[in-house]
Amino acid sequence: MFAIAIIVLLLVVIAVPGVWVKHVLKKYSEPADRYRQQGSGAELARHLLDQLDLQQIAVEVTPTGDHYDPQAKAVRLTQDKYDGCSLTAITVAAHEVGHAIQDARNEALFRNRQRLAAFAARGQKIGSALMLAAPVVMLITRAPGMTFLFLGAAIASMLVGTLVHLSTLPVEFDASFNKALPLLQAGNYLHDGDLPHANRILRAAALTYVAASLASLLNLGRWLAVLRR
Repeated sequence: MFAIAIIVLLLVVIAVPGVWVKHVLKKYSEPADRYRQQGSGAELARHLLDQLDLQQIAVEVTPTGDHYDPQAKAVRLTQDKYDGCSLTAITVAAHEVGHAIQDARNEALFRNRQRLAAFAARGQKIGSALMLAAPVVMLITRAPGMTFLFLGAAIASMLVGTLVHLSTLPVEFDASFNKALPLLQAGNYLHDGDLPHANRILRAAALTYVAASLASLLNLGRWLAVLRR
């Protein structure tokens, strides 16, 4: 019973950040036209980049999640943020511009984060491959020790991604609160009363990668449950 309680508690701890991030971003996506007079998320991002003399940074729509791509030099927003005029749209756009500023200034935290992120991505790919290989190894070798070795390596490599995202949180919070928030305040882009809500959105934007990484641990749990059958 105690073990079950611990497992449930761990699942809650892992799932809550992702649920909270999605809740906050969705909540402030309405009303969808709140900032129509000021422009869409893409228009604000373009305006801020031009204002900062970063005309070389593109603003693009993407289906794969809001992010800044330092290789392509592009702020990328999902369709709802790119064309959207909600508080969420403009605040998330400002957050991604914050990352463009970090890149343009060649900030050490941002450089280190990029190296770690690339390492984590490779680790998670290796982990997924090892997880797929584990049942095959079990069938071929009939050696439980070898199977557990594969599983252990897979789990370790996937955990690396979560630890990396946790370690790079300072980069995310810097983009939100040392870059994006001052820009929004200095330009008086926010309506009266929206500052506390923008703070919540910026916090959610900073935690997006951590939440996604924790969610991958839930997928890991599902894999393990399948392999036990």
